[in-house]
Amino acid sequence: MLERLNVENYRSLRNVTIELGQLTVVTGGNGTGKSNFYRALQLVQAAANGQFAAALLAEGGMPSALWAGNRTKGAVRMKLQTHWSDISHEIHAGLPQLGSSSPFVLDPEVKDEYVYMGRSRTPSSMLVERSRAHATSIDTDGAKRSTMSLVVSESLLGQMGDPMSYPEVDELQRRVRGWRFYHQFESGPSSPIRKPQPGIRTAALASDGSDLGAAIATIADRGDRRALDSAVNAAFPGYQVVVTGEPGMFEVGMRAPGLNRPLSAQELSDGQLRFLCLATALLSTRPPEMLVLNEPETSLHPSAVLALTPLIIEASTISQVWVTTHDVALAEHLGDNAVVSSLELRDGGTHVTQHGR
Repeated sequence: MLERLNVENYRSLRNVTIELGQLTVVTGGNGTGKSNFYRALQLVQAAANGQFAAALLAEGGMPSALWAGNRTKGAVRMKLQTHWSDISHEIHAGLPQLGSSSPFVLDPEVKDEYVYMGRSRTPSSMLVERSRAHATSIDTDGAKRSTMSLVVSESLLGQMGDPMSYPEVDELQRRVRGWRFYHQFESGPSSPIRKPQPGIRTAALASDGSDLGAAIATIADRGDRRALDSAVNAAFPGYQVVVTGEPGMFEVGMRAPGLNRPLSAQELSDGQLRFLCLATALLSTRPPEMLVLNEPETSLHPSAVLALTPLIIEASTISQVWVTTHDVALAEHLGDNAVVSSLELRDGGTHVTQHGR
């Protein structure tokens, strides 16, 4: 289980630490930094996938991602530190050192990076240490084993891919790459969610929900169909989700009270489709190591939000679950089972107050 996340100099996260539980709830008003924590977790996964630079580019590049408030003299570095009980990872990145004619001003440059045992970085706990383009692996007896050359804009997690030579790095990659993130589900008229889609057994819903029909059919075939039906009925009394279509094709619909035919996905509301996506993600037949939900209450009626609560709590008994929300009722209903972090903004920086398990 990921136990601690520390972020420095990333957007509003000047120097903030969150302790995580099996269920972690991050709450606060608009603009307090909730989404910045969500994106920081995504950046950690992007680093493990060799997509660190691309993920930062999607946010405007390295200059845009750095803390914009008052700074001390010298270069500013963004730091992402993740700590498990047995192993930790740190990546320190900043602006690239470029010639005056270089066009690559949006790239990050990884200045330092570390993988070490436990939660304290000491010479005796070090497994891999990096300075810019050069990384050195270290044996358990402290002897330097090998030195390698790396691409400076990417994490060593995405470049040291030999599980036999670097088993600890391979284990970190496995953990982080398996995280799942759910935020936006495009539900407009042309959305794939609203149309029949070819599919196969789908144990994990895609991040955009595009394979919803196949994922629901997989739950019906080998998962907890009763839990899905119960959640749908709690959110929309009398409704039942159905999946129709020719063999190999999957279309989502719902049976509604008083109607003689199921409503097709084209006829469902944005909130109904979003609820089905979230419920399906939480009932995955292949649970992830970590499941991250960003503002699941968006577009949902309060009764539908509360119908998700037992699914979130049950999912957290199998996977580590992180929920970012500004819905006070949802935070309160989850609070007895969660570590809750309340955010507020002071002088442009995020501050955290934690309580709970």
